Amino acid sequence: MQDRRPLAVVTGASRGIGFALAAEFVEHGHDVVIAADSDTIMTAAQDLDALDTDCEIYPVRCDLATREGVDHLAHTIAALGRPVEHLAVNAGVGVNGPFVETRLEDHLRLVELNVTGAVRLTGMLLPSMTDRGQGGVLFTSSIAGTMPGPYESTYAASKAFLLSFAEALHAEMADRGVRVTALMPGPTDTNFFARAGMEDTKLGQSRKDDPREVARDGYQALMQGDDHVVAGSMKNKMQAIASRLLPDETAAKLHGAMSRPGSGSDQPEG
Repeated sequence: MQDRRPLAVVTGASRGIGFALAAEFVEHGHDVVIAADSDTIMTAAQDLDALDTDCEIYPVRCDLATREGVDHLAHTIAALGRPVEHLAVNAGVGVNGPFVETRLEDHLRLVELNVTGAVRLTGMLLPSMTDRGQGGVLFTSSIAGTMPGPYESTYAASKAFLLSFAEALHAEMADRGVRVTALMPGPTDTNFFARAGMEDTKLGQSRKDDPREVARDGYQALMQGDDHVVAGSMKNKMQAIASRLLPDETAAKLHGAMSRPGSGSDQPEG
């Protein structure tokens, strides 16, 4: 058992940032448990296996927006009989549009996945790390979590929660041997904008970062023990700084101009 590779768990790993994070762990000598709510997780497992024939990939299809889904993932991990060295809490969804014009059920599911599911899974896996005095947890937040987010109100709020949660746990775990980091990407080249219905927004049509670079930034920050990292382009870093300096009302207006449905077709005056 001492010769086995360390085990990492990555949620939302069928594509995008989650898949890229799983690839980072594989390339750095980890076996990985990958989880998502669709059959594409099986294809992701094959692609990860091709990166390193010595790694073990454990794909798990589960809905982490439900208690049953989180329990299923936790029980599957426990059945392996191996300690979890690293956990990447990455699964998340977005909802775009005015809150009163979008389905309440969609917003509630977003909260269940982005917030409740993240807290539940962390609560099930973090205690064993603290008992051993080693390990790490990486939460995928967003620079959207640094400001109010009109037209993606619950998404931005959920990412603000994850940022605060991660930084609080970072402080709590500081002397217990467990690293906790918040990964804060900006617009990234994934299917997020299509799933959230944001392809007609300025954000959806803006230049996007490579998920592999975002994942690399997150992995390095976790291993260094950073409390957070603004990943990707310099534009993201400047936006994160500006959002903390600007009044919330101003930041909200700027964000809303980018995320408003149909804003991608706006023509400049003159």
